[in-house]
Amino acid sequence: MEADARDTVSCRSSPLDEGAYLCSERTMYRLLVGHAEVRERRDQLRHPTYASHELLACRPNELWSWDITKLLGPTTWTYFSLYVMLDVFSRYVVGWMVADRESATLAERFIHATCGRQRIDRGQLTIHADRGPAMTSKPVVFLLADLGITKMHSRPHVSNDNPFSEAQFKTLKYRPASRNGSARSRTPAPTATCSSPGHRTSSHRPWAADARRRASRRGRAAGGGAGGGAGDGLWCLSRTLP
Repeated sequence: MEADARDTVSCRSSPLDEGAYLCSERTMYRLLVGHAEVRERRDQLRHPTYASHELLACRPNELWSWDITKLLGPTTWTYFSLYVMLDVFSRYVVGWMVADRESATLAERFIHATCGRQRIDRGQLTIHADRGPAMTSKPVVFLLADLGITKMHSRPHVSNDNPFSEAQFKTLKYRPASRNGSARSRTPAPTATCSSPGHRTSSHRPWAADARRRASRRGRAAGGGAGGGAGDGLWCLSRTLP
């Protein structure tokens, strides 16, 4: 059919003027649709369709997920940045770090130390993250390329493409013994290696004091260090790093 959709009315009106009725206007459009002659003619930007990621891990140290979240500090308007690397297969925290800021340099050192501690070989690991500034920074991209690690990112403008790290942060911040993700130093020294969850008691939460004592006993039983023992795969950098 040589008729164009813009000429639908004229194609229909001309035969009518001659006394010949071909079809209704709706039938004309239906025929044009069947021949792919009806389309958007405005010059609009067409966004590509991004395929959703399928994160499948069959063994440990095959797929990791990492993210950064904010923790409340000991005083008002103070926050710490918590870096967490999670093994998707076992949900094991293979590395974590608490710092006073979020930066690409700290993220690079964090990933490099975690991969070295877990003895990751080239071509063995895939790391998934969202599209935050630290995750997409050049130092992190170049480091992953040097280590032979495949990187994956969430789809643009999709907030739930990194569910493993987000769910772990939700568990951390909303457990009963947590002060909504607050962090307080175990030692008064300004160069403390990292911070541990702080707690708050009130008259309407009588269980908070018991939970704080239990958490303190568990911390002492684990060795007294905020970053865990040397053999448990957890580590922490100083929050006073340059």
